[in-house]
Amino acid sequence: MASMNNTVWDEVEATLASLVALQESKTLALARRLRPGLTAEDIRNPHDYTELDDSDFHYEDGMLAGLLAAQAALRARRRENP
Repeated sequence: MASMNNTVWDEVEATLASLVALQESKTLALARRLRPGLTAEDIRNPHDYTELDDSDFHYEDGMLAGLLAAQAALRARRRENP
C-alpha cells in the first residue's frame, strides 16, 4: 500500500468502525431473537448458549469476526506506514 496521508487513513478507519458497529448490533439483535436478554459480552462466548448454535447466527458472527480482523490489520498497517 502506498503511503496514505492521515486524512485518508482516518476516513478508512472511520468507515470500517461504522461497519463493525453495524455488524455488532446486527449480530446482537439476532442473538437476542434466539435467546432474549443476551448481552454483547454474552455473545463473545456463543458456545455457552445452545440457542446460538444456529447457522444464521454463525454467519453473522463470522462476518463480525472478519470485520474485526480487517480492522486490526488496517491499524497494524497504519503503524507501519506513519
